[in-house]
Amino acid sequence: MKKTIYTVLCFLICWTTACKKLDVPPINIIQDKDVLSNAGGVQAYMARLYAQLPIEDFRYSPERGLNFFWIISPFPAVTGEALSRDQRGAMQENVNESPWADCYRLVRDVNYFLENIDQYSSNFSEAQVNSWKGEARFIRGATYFALVKRYGGVPLVDKVLQYPTSDLAGLNMPRASEEATYDFIAADLDYAYQNMSETNQAGRANKYTAAGFKSRVMLFAGSIAKYNNITLIDGGARICGISSSKAVTYFKAAYDAAKLLDGKYSLYKKTWAAGDKEAQYQNFVNLFFDASSPENVFVKQYHYPESVHGYDAYNVPRQLMGANGYSAEVNPTLDYVELFDGLPKNSDGTLKTTTAGKYDLYTNTMDLFANAEPRLRATVILPGDQFKGQSIEIRRGIYTGSSAGGISPLLPAGSTANYPTTNIVQSSNANQTPYKLSDGTTMNPAGLSGIFTGDGTCAISGFSIRKWLVPDKPTSEVLENRSDQTWIEMRYAEVLLNYAEAAWELNSLGQSGTYLSDAMNAINQIRERAGATPLTGAGDLLTVDTIRKERRKELGFENKIWWDMRRWRTADKEQNATLYRVLMPFYSANDKKYFFDARTDERNVRYTFDVRWYYEQIPNGEIQKSQKLVQNPGY
Repeated sequence: MKKTIYTVLCFLICWTTACKKLDVPPINIIQDKDVLSNAGGVQAYMARLYAQLPIEDFRYSPERGLNFFWIISPFPAVTGEALSRDQRGAMQENVNESPWADCYRLVRDVNYFLENIDQYSSNFSEAQVNSWKGEARFIRGATYFALVKRYGGVPLVDKVLQYPTSDLAGLNMPRASEEATYDFIAADLDYAYQNMSETNQAGRANKYTAAGFKSRVMLFAGSIAKYNNITLIDGGARICGISSSKAVTYFKAAYDAAKLLDGKYSLYKKTWAAGDKEAQYQNFVNLFFDASSPENVFVKQYHYPESVHGYDAYNVPRQLMGANGYSAEVNPTLDYVELFDGLPKNSDGTLKTTTAGKYDLYTNTMDLFANAEPRLRATVILPGDQFKGQSIEIRRGIYTGSSAGGISPLLPAGSTANYPTTNIVQSSNANQTPYKLSDGTTMNPAGLSGIFTGDGTCAISGFSIRKWLVPDKPTSEVLENRSDQTWIEMRYAEVLLNYAEAAWELNSLGQSGTYLSDAMNAINQIRERAGATPLTGAGDLLTVDTIRKERRKELGFENKIWWDMRRWRTADKEQNATLYRVLMPFYSANDKKYFFDARTDERNVRYTFDVRWYYEQIPNGEIQKSQKLVQNPGY
């Protein structure tokens, strides 16, 4: 029996700024013509497709999969960007939460639309039909990218497979090569670019969205061709791995696609001012909340109460915790903070906290970060910084010992031991006993937001997350089901970074042209907006690490870095029994000043990435359905 369109219009969907309600008649009445013959029906169908796009947004974690509230295992806590109380090391996606089946259901719905819309084309203009087809192809291409970046080559289905059917062999499809899968996606995105309109409503793609996604996809393919050394061949098809000879082709495709957005989008600089750190900081904060931002290439909208998430509730500092009782789930590491310009550094690039073996003392905790690029403050809540009109108090304790001749490090370098209790007043939870200082005033040993040694609601790294937190959300609304800020899936900064990286790679592979200067110009656009020092010449781009570092800073906590580490094939090297580092602020009672202790995570949580995780496990239930579906190596 032929599947009717009713099966993909079985619930209401709110995707755009207003909720689009669809009154659906009983299944024995509604027909394809009732939907595909009018613009409203097609809009509803498209809304359904967009709603099912596999986007790793606020409601994603590797442990829980897509479309879950993400208390456990937040995405940045598996990349070195952050630590989490609930994350105990590196991990791959939970195979039980695999998006495989959902992706193929979405592919089927797209194929159904493409096969049937032409029957009703006389009701619309040719441009309108072509644009809808382009949107459908964009959605299909984005869906296949979610599959290929996880599994390598996958079965390529470009038509509706009928079931039940006498042609069971036609349902038993093998995996295509990884190269063929990327080429299939590129063809979909090219079609989308050629047929879609230049503008569309928020939450839906336009032709430049397709080009931006192509720059992302082709950069991924080029990286696999250049850096991957895992191969799996089935029936002559290399289903895991791409020939290195294709690297130039894919990097050039990424470079060309990114260039198509030049002049169509721009970096957000509405409140930016040269030389004004406060304006630059506020500008970077605002770009994530301004619906009119010229930087937004593709967004996923939320709207209370019908579509919500819990980002604020899980991540506000402890002192701003709402009634749900959650807070500080994402805690940026010192390793991440050290990426930024303007901090005092040792010769090895680590944060300088001592001089001649003694702690440096500061009147205020923010003094250490006074010269940091403004983008850091807009991304990470630093100890003592202002948020929602409050100074965010993050301390590890109060040092009461003598400071004559300076204060020596409290623990040996690299130690994971607990801090000594002699001469240090600490707190196990938020119900702390204030310490009386020599001037008669009192101070909470751990401040209002921790670090509490036994409390599951406080910061554990010395930092809290700033990016994405709504700056004016009242505490009464900091609840698990109350956040509705928009997720920016792609912004122009990423496109510039894709352009820069592809250009650098092309230059490194011996291609002639202006690639190196193109890369530097793109990076400098981002660095200028961030308040960082511009690159001055080719000498600053001797290695790709400069561009990769810029990606980590700019796209931190946007759920992109994990995929970058995987396509670069660096995750196993970065996470080889790795202990990430934290920064513990202390108050010296005798000096009435602060010092900072840089140390490894005292929980002794070590991250080790298994090489086989570069290709995820295909769910065993899917393998059992098809004799031709080969499992990835190591499973």
